[in-house]
Amino acid sequence: MTTELELNWTLGTPGLLMLAVAAVALLLVLIIRFRVHAFLALVLTSLLTAVASGIPAESVITTLTSGFGSTLASVALLVGLGAMLGRMLETSGGADVMTSWLISKFGEKRAPLALSVASLLFGFPIFFDAGLVVMLPIIFTVARRLGGSLLLYAIPSATAFSVMHVFVPPHPGPVAASGLLEANVGLVLVLGLIVAVPTWYVAGHLFGKFVGKKFDIPVPNILAAALGNGANKNDFKSSPSVGTVFSLLLLPLLLIFMNTGLNMLGSAGVVDPEVSWVRWLRLLGETPVALLITVLLGMFLLGFRKGKDKTLTETIVDSALGPVCSIILITGAGGMFGGVLRASGIGNAIASSLESVGMPLIVAGFLIAAIVRLAQGSATVALTTAAAIVQPAVLADASLTVFQVATMVLALAAGSVFAGHVNDSGFWLISRFLDIDVPTTLKVWTVGQALVSVVGFACVMVLYGLATALA
Repeated sequence: MTTELELNWTLGTPGLLMLAVAAVALLLVLIIRFRVHAFLALVLTSLLTAVASGIPAESVITTLTSGFGSTLASVALLVGLGAMLGRMLETSGGADVMTSWLISKFGEKRAPLALSVASLLFGFPIFFDAGLVVMLPIIFTVARRLGGSLLLYAIPSATAFSVMHVFVPPHPGPVAASGLLEANVGLVLVLGLIVAVPTWYVAGHLFGKFVGKKFDIPVPNILAAALGNGANKNDFKSSPSVGTVFSLLLLPLLLIFMNTGLNMLGSAGVVDPEVSWVRWLRLLGETPVALLITVLLGMFLLGFRKGKDKTLTETIVDSALGPVCSIILITGAGGMFGGVLRASGIGNAIASSLESVGMPLIVAGFLIAAIVRLAQGSATVALTTAAAIVQPAVLADASLTVFQVATMVLALAAGSVFAGHVNDSGFWLISRFLDIDVPTTLKVWTVGQALVSVVGFACVMVLYGLATALA
């Protein structure tokens, strides 16, 4: 590892930056100009970038598979289980039932707003990718029912999950940054909500309306694939009650919230995290376990209890996996590409160069996080890297109030989400699930995430200004 790091750093920051730009450019040319499949293009670009960055030949494959495997470890289970739940909701008529309920309560014109409010609530404890997959059948059904571009409904909802994931504890990024900067997590949570809601309104609600009018994207059939074994999906239709659908959507929310709540109580010393019952309850609230429990409950409530044939129920669940295999592989390859860029040392090189620029600490932290995010793709890595770099200055400045330190965490969080693009696994989740091409995803999702970053940082600076004035 030491040899690898030394070889990487011999390129210097300008060389590493040029390498990253060239790698992204090559990837875009392969996909857009030569129509190479995204999975193959990502693997090839990752391989060439690893070699060009100076990673030893014997370590190249390990570096590739490490980035690929770590991404799949967090994404594959969530996408697979979420797709199973979504398939059952779509096939049983549950998504139609929920859509009718939303429209009756909020009206057709406010349907995108209703989806977003639900996503903001679900996004409090649920990670971005898991929340998006669970909400997709509802989003698709609303879009089919009301017409218009899918983006009118999907972008506000996806952005709602994104802002909650980035700004609000107990998500890992802001929690880790709060720990490094010794910020009050409760205060970060409150201020994070204050930042997240207006940021979502501009970058999700308003921008979603704009791109929905500009790009006419149809609803894909990824959750409506044909069944095998000669089965007919209409045989599974049962029009479950609104209460049943709500229970299946809320169960993972409650289980995951239990996990995160116990984690926070353990950190605060309210409960002992080593006590057996606490550890078992936390296990039940881990996202993959929570989704597994929900899928099994869905099989019972939507299948077995309705008298559906066991083979039909198994076929419905199985049919969800085929369409998402491509998504899982492409997302894993996106993680591979980001992992190679991280191994090249570009993030640390750029961050260290910016550290000595001499600008206000909160602005420098935002820029460090944003550039590291652009360079290597992971928002969590960008946030923790920036927090580690500004940590000595923050802890050494006794004049900073608790309020100002909390806003510092949120400034770093805003930078860490800036303009997610082809080296970010989330970019590929959006592109593949919504079935939109790479250029359109860059115009819609990358620009939207840049808006989240800039608007969020503007909100943070307002809070920081107030805190400074009151100090």
